[in-house]
Amino acid sequence: MDKAAIYGILLVTVLTSQINCQEAILHISSGSTEQDFCIVNNNSWTPLSKTLDGAVQYPLVMISTLLCDSSGVDPAMVNGKALVVMRGDCTFSQKALVAQMLGATTLLIASNKTLVPPSTNNTQEYSQIRIPLALMRYMDFLEAQQIFGNEMQAKLYAPPSPKIDASIGVMLLISVVTVALGGYWSGACERECLNSGTGGESVGNKANSGDVSLYSPLKVFIFVAIMCGMLILMYYFYNILVYVFIAIFSLASAIALFSCFDAVLEKLGCPSGSFTISNHSFSVRSLILASVCISISVVWAFYRNEDRWIWILQDLLGIAFCLNFIKTIQLSSFKICTILLSLLLVYDVFFVFITPFFTKNGVSIMVQVALGPDASGQRTGGDTVEVPAWPQTSTETIPVLMRVPWLSAWTQNLCGMQFSILGYGDIIVPGLLVAYCSRFDVWINSTKKIYFLSCCIAYLLGMMVTFAAMLLSGMGQPALLYLVPFTLITSATVAGCRGEIKQFWTGTSYEVLESSQEPLSPEMRTDNSVEPC
Repeated sequence: MDKAAIYGILLVTVLTSQINCQEAILHISSGSTEQDFCIVNNNSWTPLSKTLDGAVQYPLVMISTLLCDSSGVDPAMVNGKALVVMRGDCTFSQKALVAQMLGATTLLIASNKTLVPPSTNNTQEYSQIRIPLALMRYMDFLEAQQIFGNEMQAKLYAPPSPKIDASIGVMLLISVVTVALGGYWSGACERECLNSGTGGESVGNKANSGDVSLYSPLKVFIFVAIMCGMLILMYYFYNILVYVFIAIFSLASAIALFSCFDAVLEKLGCPSGSFTISNHSFSVRSLILASVCISISVVWAFYRNEDRWIWILQDLLGIAFCLNFIKTIQLSSFKICTILLSLLLVYDVFFVFITPFFTKNGVSIMVQVALGPDASGQRTGGDTVEVPAWPQTSTETIPVLMRVPWLSAWTQNLCGMQFSILGYGDIIVPGLLVAYCSRFDVWINSTKKIYFLSCCIAYLLGMMVTFAAMLLSGMGQPALLYLVPFTLITSATVAGCRGEIKQFWTGTSYEVLESSQEPLSPEMRTDNSVEPC
C-alpha cells in the first residue's frame, strides 16, 4: 500500500506537471539570420504563445523616450510594431498602457537591473493591458542591434516547462547507486577482513585498514557539535573558509577517486606491475591511477565555476568522496546509528527551517552555506525568478552538492542553467546506516543480505517521497527529514521480525577502551560474540 501511494502521488504530479514558465524566449530574425534571447514575463498578466510557430511576428523598434506618457512619440512610428523602451521613471504598467494606446503590439522593457517578472498590487491597472509585456536585458538588445541592425523581426513565446525534469531521475539514480555501492563495499571489506584472520590478527588488520569506527555516544555528540560549529563558522566567515574547503575537497576527492578505481581494478584482477628504484618498489598501476585522479581533481579546481560542463567532474569526485566516506566511517551498532541519524535529522531541520527566522535576509544558514552568498537570489517557492542583467562574476561555492542540469532546458538555457541539487550529507548519512546493515549481514552470515537490501529499498522510497514533497510543495526539502525515519524504522522492523533486535541494537562486542584505546581482552568478550575487523 505504501508503494502504491507513492507511485500514485508521482503519477498525479507527472500528469499535472506542465507549468507556464516565467522565463520566455525572444526570437529575433532578419532574412536567414535568427537568434534567441532571454526575456521574463508574468504569464498571468500577459500570456504568450507556447510555440514559436504559434507566435505572431512583428517589426521590432526602440524609442529613446521612457514612455511614461505619449509626448514626443509619433504613433505612426510604433503602430503595429513590437516596441523596446528603457526601464525607469514609471511603472511597467504605465509604460504598457501608453504603448497600447499608441498602437504597439508588444512592449519589451530593456533593463540594466536584475530582471524580475512584472507584478503589481494594482489589479485594475494590469487588467486593462491587452498587449504582451516582458523584460529583456539591455545588453541583449545591443547585441541584437549589432547582429541585425535596425531591420529586426520579433516573436515572443514561452514554451511550457515540465515541473518534473528528467534530472530528478538522474539524481535519484546517482544517490541510490552511491549508497548501495558504498554499503556493499563496506560489507565486502568486512568479510575480507574477517576471512583474513581472527582474534588479534583481525584487530591488527582493522588498525591497518584506515577505517574509523564511531563506537561511543559521546563521540557522536562531539562529531555533531563540530558539524554545527563548522556550519556557523562558514556562515560568518564564508569568503575565507570557502577556499579552505575547496582545497580540502580537491585533495580528499582525489584520494577517494584513487581508492575507488584501485578497488575496481583489484576486483577485475588487473596486474599492478612494479619497478624498483634505489631499493624502493613502485606500482605502475598505482602511479598511473594517482596521475589520473590528481589530474581530474586539478581540472575541477581550475574550472570549478564553469557551469556548462564542470558539474560532471564535480559529481564524479562527489560520488567517489561519498563512497569512500561510507566505506571508511564505521558505526559500531544500531544504537550508534540511531543516535547519529537522529541528531543529524534535528541538525538538518533546525538549520533549514528554523534559522531563517534569525538571519538578516531570511535565508536559512544551510542554504546560504551550500549555495553561497547569492543564495537569496535563487528561486523561492518555485514561483519567482531573477535573471541578472549583466554577466555575473562567479561566486565561489563549497563543493558539497551533487548537481545535474535540467535536461528539459538543455537546448535553451538562455536565462542561465538550472540544476537539480542534492547534498552529500543526504547520501553519506543514510549510507552509514546502509553500510552498518551490510556489515551486520556479514556478521550473522546472511546469504540473502536481508538487512542491506531492505535498507537500500527504504532509502529509495525515502528519496522518492523527498522529491514528491519537493514537487508538491514547490520548495526544497531537508531530505534527512524523510530518509532518516524510512531507513531507521525499516531496519528496526526487519531486526524485530527476525528476532535479532538485541544483537542488531548492540552490534558486536568489539569495543575500544577510552583509557588505552585497545580492544577489550578476549576474557571480557562473550563467547558468542562476533568480532569485526
